[in-house]
Amino acid sequence: MAREQLGTRLGFLLMTAGCAIGLGNVWRFPYITGNYGGAIFVLFYLVFLAILGFPIMVAELSLGRAGQSDLPGAVKKLEKEGHKWHIPANISFIGNLVLLMFYTVVTGWMLAYAWKFFTGNTLLMAADTKSALYFDSFLASTGEMTFFTILGIAFTAAVCMLGVKKGVEKAMKIMLGGMFLLQIVLIIMVMRFDGAWEGVKFFLAPDWSKVQNTGIWPAVHAAMMQAFFTLSLGVGSIAICGSYIDKERSLPGEGVLIILLDLAAAIASGLIVFPACFAFNVEAGQGPSLIFVTLTEVFRQMPAGRFLGTVFFLFMSVAALSTLIAVGENLIAYIMRNFSLSRIKSSLIFTIILSLASLPCVFGFSIWKKFQPLGKGTNVLDLEDFIVSDNLLPLGSLFIILFCTTKYGWGEKAFLEEANTGKGMKFPAFMRAYVKWILPLVILTLWAHNIYAKLF
Repeated sequence: MAREQLGTRLGFLLMTAGCAIGLGNVWRFPYITGNYGGAIFVLFYLVFLAILGFPIMVAELSLGRAGQSDLPGAVKKLEKEGHKWHIPANISFIGNLVLLMFYTVVTGWMLAYAWKFFTGNTLLMAADTKSALYFDSFLASTGEMTFFTILGIAFTAAVCMLGVKKGVEKAMKIMLGGMFLLQIVLIIMVMRFDGAWEGVKFFLAPDWSKVQNTGIWPAVHAAMMQAFFTLSLGVGSIAICGSYIDKERSLPGEGVLIILLDLAAAIASGLIVFPACFAFNVEAGQGPSLIFVTLTEVFRQMPAGRFLGTVFFLFMSVAALSTLIAVGENLIAYIMRNFSLSRIKSSLIFTIILSLASLPCVFGFSIWKKFQPLGKGTNVLDLEDFIVSDNLLPLGSLFIILFCTTKYGWGEKAFLEEANTGKGMKFPAFMRAYVKWILPLVILTLWAHNIYAKLF
């Protein structure tokens, strides 16, 4: 049976961007930027997108296109006889499932709040309701959390059941086009409020004094981890996208376009969140609660706040679902390849497994609340995020770079030949030595420092 292919170049760009664009851009990026001084963090983030994100993106796309499979399948096909690179590839690939185990839950939060604003939930919209207490009560509601989590999973599986071209590609075109449109509407409306431009300055005008509280190194490290997280690098999510395209276009140019789409979504989110916070005198560095607590308070104060809240959480939901679909397709393709099952059966198995696997994260806010795996105040979501963001993403990226550049793996010559095949930008010659010798040391050093800082 012939392998499915995407119908258009735009479909490929949007599918890959959909894998990258998600909660990392519209939820994580604004609050981390607020925590680490605004524009200075953005500057560091741009640097890491260039020196980490770009070469790893191109390497992972090349693996997928050359191997015409998911990451473990591609590595097994491309590795030299007798070598066992596919074993760590399978370990890295597990990151897709662990990522979705908590990503689905946070997606459920977005869907729930979009529904609550749309229906004008009385308690949420009441002027005397404390948004933090309301959010805590929602997290403790196991039934409600489970319903919205499984709703997101079911939508993902339904799209993937339709296939790569009719399902995933079509959905990405509609969803991401709609998401950018919603962002533009929100930016225009938010910029009309007094004080909004102060938020723009905080976000885009670098001021070194803004990082005095956290220090330069924590901001640098946070920017590096954000580059990994937002692009979903290292676990094969990008490789599966590469496996669905032809060789008409070279991959460095495609990688640049994907990163620019990802960056545009992140910048647009910042241009919504920070002007809104400054316009209504709300602290921008509120951490993960920035979206659900801080901005909920802001929307209640705004004219047409219910409408704006609905639109905001709708675009958040679309961004989250785009990643669920792209990463979900990766897992479904893996099931199809390894168990020789149809797409429909594989999608149903994916739905059941992921629904069950997401429950620990849901329970971590209610019946398992006393379980604090990483210390006081932590929960299951923190543990799963630590496994993926702090370990599998950077180490998986390190694995991909080593496999693509060393003579014991796929090899630098084969990697560059695949990356440069087709019309368009070629892989920069000046980056070759850096990617082969320096980039692995950079990733390993930053990973080791982070683990030491967190555990000791």
